[in-house]
Amino acid sequence: MEQISQNYFLQKITKRSLDKISKIFSKILPIYWAFLTYMLLKPGEENHEYWFMFSGIDKVLHVSIFAALGFSFIAAFPKIKFFYFFQIILIYGFLTEILQEEMGLGRSMETLDIVADTVGCLIGYSVYKLFIRRFF
Repeated sequence: MEQISQNYFLQKITKRSLDKISKIFSKILPIYWAFLTYMLLKPGEENHEYWFMFSGIDKVLHVSIFAALGFSFIAAFPKIKFFYFFQIILIYGFLTEILQEEMGLGRSMETLDIVADTVGCLIGYSVYKLFIRRFF
C-alpha cells in the first residue's frame, strides 16, 4: 500500500513539474518565434569576415535556431503528436525560405537551409524527449 502511495505522489509531482515547464515555454515560444521570423526575413547584409566564421556557418546557425524552436515548441505543447509538430515546423521553414526569395531583400531560398531546419527541429524534439526521460 505504501508503494502505491509513493508512486502516486511521484506521478503527481512529475505532472506538476511538466505543467510548469509547459507554462514557461508557452510564454517563451511566441517571443522566440517572432524574433526568429524577424531575423530570418530581415534584409540581408554583407557579411564581414571574423575569426570564428567558416564555410557553412549559416547551416550550423539554421540547425541551432531550429533546434531551439523545436525544443521550445514541444515543451510548450508536450501532448502534440509528432506528425503535427513536424508538419508545423517544416511548413514554417518552407515559408520563411520562400518569403526570403520573394521579398527580394538580399536573401535567397536555399534547399540546404530547409534540410538544416528539418534536422534542427528533429534535434530539438529529441533533446526534449531525452530530457523528459532522464529527469522525469
